[in-house]
Amino acid sequence: MQHTRHRRGRLPFWLPAANYYVLALAIALCTFFLLWGILYDGGERTPYITAGIVASFVLLAAVFVREIILRRARNRLLAAERRFEQSLRGLNLKSSGRSPRDEKLSLEQNAELLRAIKRKSDAAVTLARFADGHREVFEMCSEYLALIEREFETIGPGSPRLAAFKSSRNSIAEFHRYHLLQWASIRSRALALEANSQRDHAARLAAAQGAIDVLESALAFYPSERALVESRELLDEVLISIEVAGRIESAERAEGRGDVEAARHIYQDALSFLTMNRMAGPDREAALEKINRSLERLARREDNILDL
Repeated sequence: MQHTRHRRGRLPFWLPAANYYVLALAIALCTFFLLWGILYDGGERTPYITAGIVASFVLLAAVFVREIILRRARNRLLAAERRFEQSLRGLNLKSSGRSPRDEKLSLEQNAELLRAIKRKSDAAVTLARFADGHREVFEMCSEYLALIEREFETIGPGSPRLAAFKSSRNSIAEFHRYHLLQWASIRSRALALEANSQRDHAARLAAAQGAIDVLESALAFYPSERALVESRELLDEVLISIEVAGRIESAERAEGRGDVEAARHIYQDALSFLTMNRMAGPDREAALEKINRSLERLARREDNILDL
């Protein structure tokens, strides 16, 4: 990703939640066994109780520290957004009654907008796995890039603002790409996990389609981004598998009611749908095997009914 320059500079380091809590638990366990050994050697009758209490406090402290840091980061993110919006309002960018000369963006105003975006980017990275933080940053970047494009229409070839605004545009474009991809990755992955965990067919379908919609919105900006394209193709297969599974479940319910004819038609529909749509891997083979086995079973059942 082209966010390397920013990450090497001002971005704070922070572990993802899972890694952080695993590390905190490891430290608490080390504290427990170390204190237990010290108290045991000192003749303490119940060293495990004292050691357990201290280790629990260590773990709770780690939780509170993370919550405090995340809360502060969230507050910084919101403050940066407010400053950005105040700067936009101060420039009256959305008004239509002012002349281009009056709406001219100064170098000082441009620098303030850049600082607001960078502060919000720092907070979004600290919040790490929260998709909304990244979404808010790339939306700010979109507003800024639209503003700069309008400014270029009024800048003369010899203006000192030209070089500064080009540099700013390139920098913010990197922020936009990075945070958009982060948002798409986090949000689509969460929806895909939701689709896998749901039992209701409609809920699974809605979650999978939501993940695809997220990737589609990101692809509208970066259509050749390999990670987005591959994720989109994978989710297409997930959606197909959910559709096929739904048809199989409907056929099984019809078969359970004794409606052999309806079950056979639904199984055949599922087979046609699977054949027409691209789906690879073991899931496709398992679905094909299940459908064909079910059709054979229904055929034998119909033959038995005719024999009677």
